[in-house]
Amino acid sequence: MGKTDYELMCRQAESLSDGVCWDMTVLANVSALIWESLEDINWAGFYLWRNGRLELGPFQGRPACTVIEKGRGVCGTAVAEDRTQLVIDVHEFPGHIACDSASNSEIVVPLHAGGRLYGVLDIDSPHTGRFTDEDRAGLEELARIIEGYIGEIVS
Repeated sequence: MGKTDYELMCRQAESLSDGVCWDMTVLANVSALIWESLEDINWAGFYLWRNGRLELGPFQGRPACTVIEKGRGVCGTAVAEDRTQLVIDVHEFPGHIACDSASNSEIVVPLHAGGRLYGVLDIDSPHTGRFTDEDRAGLEELARIIEGYIGEIVS
């Protein structure tokens, strides 16, 4: 597995998002960028905080769960704790929701806009231990960039 150039990915996300007037366009392009940039993943996308729960947003990969309650699974836990969840082995995570039985590791980063929870960035891999602290740092930086563009659009 090669090293991901998160600095380049962040610059590309900025380029794809500059001047965009709809948050779904930003999210759709960033999910495609992640899909093309990260090796050994089987899902990359967003769940959006709507009506007190997470609802499926733009993504790349197989069809996914459409609704996730706060506190349920890795995504719901990221919302409940308002912090990144880096899960080495999802089968060891209490309450893991198996949308795709091929997924073995996962990373979820909360997103905020206008001072409120907006949703989460969710990435799955079929490989146990796929995500590292370097991935966490890179994806958290990417999330801050996404938040900047989304914040301008939704406020």
